[in-house]
Amino acid sequence: MSDRSPRSGARHQSREKPGFAARRAAVQILRAVLEERHQLSDLVGSSGPMAGLSGPDRARAQRLATTTLRHLDRADLVLSQFMEHTPPHAALAILRVAVVELCQEGEAAHGVVDTAVNLMRRSRKASKLSGLANAVLRKVAEHGPEIWPDLDPQPLPKWLRRRVIHIYNEDIVRAMEAAHLAGAPIDLSLRDKTATDDWAKTLDAEILPTGSLRLRNSAQVTELPGFEDGAWWVQDAAAALAVNLLNPQPGEAILDLCAAPGGKTLQLAAAGADVVALDVSIDRMSRVEENLRRTGLDATTITADALNWTPDQQFDAILLDAPCSATGTIRRHPDLPHVKHGKELDALFELQAQLMDRAADMLKPGGRLVYCTCSLLTEEGERQAKLAKERLGLIDIAPDVDSLGIDPAWVSPQGGLRLRPDYWADKGGMDGFYMIALGKPQ
Repeated sequence: MSDRSPRSGARHQSREKPGFAARRAAVQILRAVLEERHQLSDLVGSSGPMAGLSGPDRARAQRLATTTLRHLDRADLVLSQFMEHTPPHAALAILRVAVVELCQEGEAAHGVVDTAVNLMRRSRKASKLSGLANAVLRKVAEHGPEIWPDLDPQPLPKWLRRRVIHIYNEDIVRAMEAAHLAGAPIDLSLRDKTATDDWAKTLDAEILPTGSLRLRNSAQVTELPGFEDGAWWVQDAAAALAVNLLNPQPGEAILDLCAAPGGKTLQLAAAGADVVALDVSIDRMSRVEENLRRTGLDATTITADALNWTPDQQFDAILLDAPCSATGTIRRHPDLPHVKHGKELDALFELQAQLMDRAADMLKPGGRLVYCTCSLLTEEGERQAKLAKERLGLIDIAPDVDSLGIDPAWVSPQGGLRLRPDYWADKGGMDGFYMIALGKPQ
């Protein structure tokens, strides 16, 4: 989304101060998410708001937009202390980004205020509010950092909060919201698990109980040792548990259904399985192939609709990471509450059931299936598993708590594992997931 006035053309670009372009892009990204329901992942490529930005500016713009989305309600609460009326969208986006810079990131007031005022002046819809921006943000710079620490985490959207309170309770939901506010550290899965200790030292990472590595500090992933060599890949520890639950063995024929972006495919291949990775998206499958090349791992990649594709064989094991609401990943994708509205859930529930039926057809008698969704909703997890067991005659395979390195409390009363963002709060949390291992009778 562009809101630049004619005065903000090429003749201004040469006079732009360091950081101006990144802040402008962050504002444009924020508006595209909030006003047009574009997902953040679709806006942070080299085109759109990021067009023409240097690498550092692109990284800064993405970080700033993401952080603003994570703290949106808190920024509005701070602004409400110093404004009687909510300004138009174009102005509000600039102010929100500036508040987050001042209160969350601790940026110097002069640069933040000056940039915000200039962004207002160059905006067709906010040019008359530059004086307001100057006055309000100077007050925010003086008083905001005192207010900020006491503000509650941003609540889940109403449509989702009602559902999860019914499933869990108010205290658990508040703990999840605190985890969302904290964001997500970077977790890594290793190609060679025998080198875990060495890589933990090299990367200054914590070895999590489940075997994943968690970086102690934020970093530019592509610049870290081992990236170019494909020694590891980024993958949330909760997501990595799904493959551990499947327990792949060398030589087994395993289908990774809905495989993109490929972290689980890499895990399966690293375990020595004969892997077929299938996904309906050409673009997303290209990412799987790119990661396979980087890591030097082997898998057969197929781009097809799983509901229509027929394999040449049945499989020893299948991993079905089904399309879902992704409500368990808000800690790393704070745009999701703003781009989803809950109306898509019924179609997702139906698709998940169809994929479960299709996976059971492609599984050998005696084979095993892991079904998982990165969702907080039991309709996409426990209930889908229950109905599939009744419909397809599948049987539970109890998780081995000790070998998985998990807390026994994570085992769901309905079978499988129920993982939540507030688990491991002292370590930085995890994505919300439901996953279950099921067996097909002989």
